[in-house]
Amino acid sequence: MANRKLFVNLPVRDLERSKAFFSKLGFEFNQHFTDDKAACMVVNGEACVMLLSEPFFKTFTTRELCNTSTHTEALLSLSCQSRAEVDELVQLAVENGGKQAGQPQDHGFMYDWSFYDPDGHGWGVLWMDPGAGQ
Repeated sequence: MANRKLFVNLPVRDLERSKAFFSKLGFEFNQHFTDDKAACMVVNGEACVMLLSEPFFKTFTTRELCNTSTHTEALLSLSCQSRAEVDELVQLAVENGGKQAGQPQDHGFMYDWSFYDPDGHGWGVLWMDPGAGQ
């Protein structure tokens, strides 16, 4: 099977606030797929997160949107190159309007910590020992 690209779609209440938040975490946006209703946040060459204003997101589904202050709609995870980068990214998220989710977890071969973005979406941040499992 050929490599596939991944596009995750997330509803956001304030698109400009979300773009500013993720920009401060070091993410860039593909301007070709960004306008006043949506922003294409580039994770890497194979994965993007589409931040969609709630009204625009609702045009893609007939279901009610999840209240992320009381419910979890998904847990998204990002990998890092080191344990220190995990800590830095979560701390940066909290400093810029996100909320810490739990405490760091050290599993030896894997280290992870989590945060909620300003819209309440849960983001795991993890480092895995590249030699684990070999």
